[in-house]
Amino acid sequence: MLQKASDLRMLDVINLCDGRRLGHVYDLDMDVGTGEIKAIILPGPGSGLFGWRRSSEIVIRWEQIVRIGQDVILVDLPPTTGGYGL
Repeated sequence: MLQKASDLRMLDVINLCDGRRLGHVYDLDMDVGTGEIKAIILPGPGSGLFGWRRSSEIVIRWEQIVRIGQDVILVDLPPTTGGYGL
């Protein structure tokens, strides 16, 4: 069981819809009043030279998380025509 929000950063995020590895969590969207996590945020697909500049973020709502395991976070995120940036 995870004990700290920082533990989420260590886990790969995998989309069950297509088996794609989406990356690692780099931020959380939280409700300050309740302390509940509303979404996890991942860096979007890289663009520019060597992917140094990110074009967008991938925001995955808490309801889209299927399971948080010891090694990965499994999500159900239907791919969009332009990639995963929401």
